Amino acid sequence: MLPADVPLSHLGPSVLLLLQLLLPPASAFFPNVWSLLAAPGSITHQDLTEEAALNVTLQLFLEQPPPGRPPLLLEDFLGRTLLADDLFAAYFGPGSPSRRFRAALGEVSRANAAQDFLPTSRNDPDLHFDAERLGQGRTRLVGALQETLVAARALDHSLARQRLGAALHALQDFYSHSNWVEMGRQQPHPQLLWPRQELQSLAQVDDPTCSDCEELSCPGNLLGFTLLTSGYFGTHPSKPPGKCSHGGHFDQSSSQPPRGGINKDSTSPGFSPHHMLHLQAAKLALLASIQAFSLLRSRLGDRGFSRLLDITPASSLSFVLDTTGSMGEEINAAKIQARRIVEQRLGSPMEPSHYVLVPFHDPGFGPVFTTSDPDSFWKQLNELHALGGGDEPEMCLSALELALLHTPPLSDIFVFTDASPKDAFLTNRVEALTQERRCRVTFLVTEDPSRFHGRARREVLSPLRFEPYEAVALASGGEVIFTKDQYIRDVAAIVGDSIADLVTLPLEPSVVVPERPLVFSVDGRLQRVTVRIHGEVSSFWIRNPAGVSQGQEEGDGPLGHTRRFGQFWMVTMNDPLQTGTWEIQVTAKGIPRVRVQAQTSLDFLFHFGIPKEDGPHPGLYPLTQPVAGLQTQLLVEVTGLGSRGHPGDPLPHFSHVVLRGVPQGAELGQVPLEPVGPQERGLFAASLPPTLLSTAGPFSLEIIGQDGAGQGLHRAAPQPCAVVPVLLELSGPPSLLAPGTKAPLSLHIASFSGPRDLDLRTSVNPSFTLTSNLSRVSLEQNESAWGRLWLEVPDSAAPDSVVMVTVTATDREASTVPPTHAFLRLLVLPPAPQNQLPAPVYSTDPVLTTTSPTLHPSTSVTRGGAGGGLVGNPWWGTVGGALILLGLASC
Repeated sequence: MLPADVPLSHLGPSVLLLLQLLLPPASAFFPNVWSLLAAPGSITHQDLTEEAALNVTLQLFLEQPPPGRPPLLLEDFLGRTLLADDLFAAYFGPGSPSRRFRAALGEVSRANAAQDFLPTSRNDPDLHFDAERLGQGRTRLVGALQETLVAARALDHSLARQRLGAALHALQDFYSHSNWVEMGRQQPHPQLLWPRQELQSLAQVDDPTCSDCEELSCPGNLLGFTLLTSGYFGTHPSKPPGKCSHGGHFDQSSSQPPRGGINKDSTSPGFSPHHMLHLQAAKLALLASIQAFSLLRSRLGDRGFSRLLDITPASSLSFVLDTTGSMGEEINAAKIQARRIVEQRLGSPMEPSHYVLVPFHDPGFGPVFTTSDPDSFWKQLNELHALGGGDEPEMCLSALELALLHTPPLSDIFVFTDASPKDAFLTNRVEALTQERRCRVTFLVTEDPSRFHGRARREVLSPLRFEPYEAVALASGGEVIFTKDQYIRDVAAIVGDSIADLVTLPLEPSVVVPERPLVFSVDGRLQRVTVRIHGEVSSFWIRNPAGVSQGQEEGDGPLGHTRRFGQFWMVTMNDPLQTGTWEIQVTAKGIPRVRVQAQTSLDFLFHFGIPKEDGPHPGLYPLTQPVAGLQTQLLVEVTGLGSRGHPGDPLPHFSHVVLRGVPQGAELGQVPLEPVGPQERGLFAASLPPTLLSTAGPFSLEIIGQDGAGQGLHRAAPQPCAVVPVLLELSGPPSLLAPGTKAPLSLHIASFSGPRDLDLRTSVNPSFTLTSNLSRVSLEQNESAWGRLWLEVPDSAAPDSVVMVTVTATDREASTVPPTHAFLRLLVLPPAPQNQLPAPVYSTDPVLTTTSPTLHPSTSVTRGGAGGGLVGNPWWGTVGGALILLGLASC
């Protein structure tokens, strides 16, 4: 359990010193765009979460000097706006990408916000410290922090971030929903994070707490007493006589005497009757959030805490290896590349922070091996040998799915094989999972797809048998590279290049067209540009903006160095590159593949959401992918804005986003990007109308802009997105799984683009028993259905193991419409000690399927809630934006 008596001084002297800088201007925090509509100047859950994380990250950097670099000095950060990019540049070196850190912190922020959206949490007063359920709320808060530790120690950091977001939401709500601030408290509650101490001086059910207030603003409605209370929200549970309400226009309990309320969620009296205390509540919530992050750091250690928040510019190293008898060269090539990467990056900021290895053959695959220790990874890899099973096909996609479960988001996965997949039925599901995880998959295949010699075979195999690899590579933004045994060691060198955080540059057109050059743009933020060409190429040339050309001759040329390995060509361009428009002309048999990549810290993250403007807390409901027929917001966060620039130089600006169909590359439309907040944060929003997303299918995102000197900038998302035909949501129990329990899962399906007759299929990895009361549903436009699933966790379930539940919805009438998938990742808790209470057995009462109108495309989404939390867009999921060190200070 969490420690029982960690004082505030645990934060460390540097943080305590900085905490003295807290100042109280009312508009210091950056309110997101949706918050501005309802409550300008409000401080949001996202603000508190990200500022607390950055503060503790800075503390870690101050206390742990970077190897080979001068230590950071506290005075260098006083009184200045702190950005994640700047923090990473100061610690790891100029240009070090903060993309993964910002994405990880975005996961925490979105999980925090999800507490106000998910049906399993939005109406639960225990999760929001509502309805005077303060003891129960503290139990759930501490439980979520404990689950964060369990998941982090099991190396499932995405799940750890989800549980951390839930814990922080409750923690922050305490200071907004209770009367702690009104009692004059100047520090966080001393027992809230430590369960061995009882909460004291709690109001009892027969203690009146509030007087009647007929106005929106209710500064004096709390009765004069020193007992701790919180407001009731809605009708469940109902408000006893004399008790306080949460308050606000959407709180039904606030119209029942005593009227009014006490929440401090926002600066708006329409939402928050105690709006005048919003800043004081936010200050204590920030301090408490810093305590929670610091507590996790103390329990996980600096390395474990850094993994939790991806506080590193480095990527992971993830291999999926065919171990059948013909794979000796490929396995040796993987070993050589892994050893080279480990040796070259050991002790440097770019040392891989996570290692994943999944072997496969036929009929088996796995087990998965994950570690953060390079020596352990090397030892495990070195024990793999090519043994037996020399025929094809193999269980490649099953192994890849297992790797995706355990590989951090925004990572590269490399598959070494010489066989086609036996489990091609998994293709669509693995495609969707790569996009949900935003992982790029590269297949290194030492089998010529047009020939039939090599392995022994049970039957004659089709030359199209590798199409599942092509589909997965396309969906993930990766590629399939066919080569031969004698070249595999050289071709495998792309592994080291790919995990160096390279971006793929957009090509126009996106595929090779005979007698038409491919065009790409080079700007001053790019370096280490490489051109890769593979196929039956007879000739090619590359031309720079000055007209200087280089052909396919191997060796050094006027533009770079060319190497050839069979049908695979790699041209490494000389730095510095001339900026402007470059061209590539390729003549080949068939359709060759061309990819241009470069190293840069100027990149972007993106997310989707549905506007919610008519609930108690306006925001965006998060979507993994856009849904056909829904008005959708695209949120873009540009990273590395200040890299390689000089202080005072104008920052780059992006003006619009281009959507293109995949793989043809036809432009679907352009939408303007609107800046949100201070320019240095790099936040942009775009509204994607339903007409632009009317047809289910994949599309790519490109953002267009200019640097400070007016030179063009062009960046593409690392993998395509997909418009899905229906909204499919799967939510689980409020805590982790326990052996010997039966956990209820909720399923929600909605259609906004027309009638749908859907078949629903479920699967579980590993193969636990899963039952459902819903296998088929017919929906009219703007109708939805709810279902219930029950997941049985056996007594023999391995502790700290990941369980993934997948629900697939397939249109019975339209075979060309791609299926929609929903994924839910859960973690099995270790068995409880004998002296602890057993895990609860969840009810198995069925939930009837219902259909009802919902979410008309022309309207916003509404949200119920148990009082929610601090008002504001809970979805921006961006991070590292502008803030002043550890405080509510003006910029």
